[in-house]
Amino acid sequence: MKMDDACEGSLSKSVAPAAPPLPGPATSYHQKGLVMNGLPLRGYSCVSTAAKDLWERLFDSGYKADVTIFTDYNGIIYAHANVLGMASPVMKGMLNQSKGHGRWRSLSIHGVPQDAVRVFIRFLYSSCSEKADMEDYVLHLLVLSHVFVVPQLKRECERQLEHGLLSTENVVDIFQLALLCDAPRLSLVCHRMILKNFKVVSDSEGWKAMMQSHPVLEKELVESVLDEDHKQKERIRKLKERKIYLQLYEAMEALVHICRDGCKTIGPHDKDFKEDQAPCNYTACKGLELLVRHFAGCRLRIPGKCSHCKRMWQLLELHSRLCDDSDVCRVPLCRNFKERIKKQSKKDEIKWKKLVEKMLRTKRIGGANFFSEELASPS
Repeated sequence: MKMDDACEGSLSKSVAPAAPPLPGPATSYHQKGLVMNGLPLRGYSCVSTAAKDLWERLFDSGYKADVTIFTDYNGIIYAHANVLGMASPVMKGMLNQSKGHGRWRSLSIHGVPQDAVRVFIRFLYSSCSEKADMEDYVLHLLVLSHVFVVPQLKRECERQLEHGLLSTENVVDIFQLALLCDAPRLSLVCHRMILKNFKVVSDSEGWKAMMQSHPVLEKELVESVLDEDHKQKERIRKLKERKIYLQLYEAMEALVHICRDGCKTIGPHDKDFKEDQAPCNYTACKGLELLVRHFAGCRLRIPGKCSHCKRMWQLLELHSRLCDDSDVCRVPLCRNFKERIKKQSKKDEIKWKKLVEKMLRTKRIGGANFFSEELASPS
């Protein structure tokens, strides 16, 4: 056996080694409820873990820090001017104007808890935050990110509020904050929640406080609630109106079907009904069949005397206004109603014309050609 053949045979019998695992993502965007390798992801991050840890160590250790940040209750946080200046243009301008001693410069951030300021500065270093910190200081971080122009943190605060931290208890406060911090999407989300849960929100402490501090905003919200309620009623009215027009349209189709083709046991006199007829596809046929049978046998058929017959007269007249050719139409009294229409008052003509237009517009058909084609087709 040759050496080449032996090597080839041993290679063909060997098992290929398992491929190495794929490298992990260089960046990640952590969301609530997501897991990786069976472990839940926490907080928010858009950088690799190694880079995050490096920047956080730099912040925690304060190695060669040159900025002192003064907070409430005599709190002090050490930071680096280069990092702050690159992360926030506002801080860059403040640092350029700051008069320090030697290489040290100072900033003051008051009005928010010291821990919130620390979380904010830490974000400027690592571009990430812990979930617990975000839940505790999301409103403070939203204000700080707006004041110091850190759009990345601002977007994350808005996302956290929109997807879990917003409630009927704090929505009024967050709505006012969103207006002050120029967060249009967040203000829209809050506004929609207020409209949807107005009864509950109006009993909250935030609403009562707003009535005292911002009565104009409270008035505008009440007006928007009334306007939304009016729009909702108008939508419901239009839906009901559209349903009625669709039912009228279906009744017109069923009337043509009964008078031309026949349906089950009712139809034209020359129609030969079979026992194995195909099932009817017209939903209005059953009700219209009962109405036609009543109309044929009612002794008070004069219009106005019987409500059922009055409805039948109206359906016959409506059909005549949709029919293009009464000469070939199989619907009873179609030609008679055509002649009667010519003698009607202008007021009645306008009323019927509007009804026909709305019905056809609701069904989205381009005129009465549908009915003329149906009526002209052979039985």
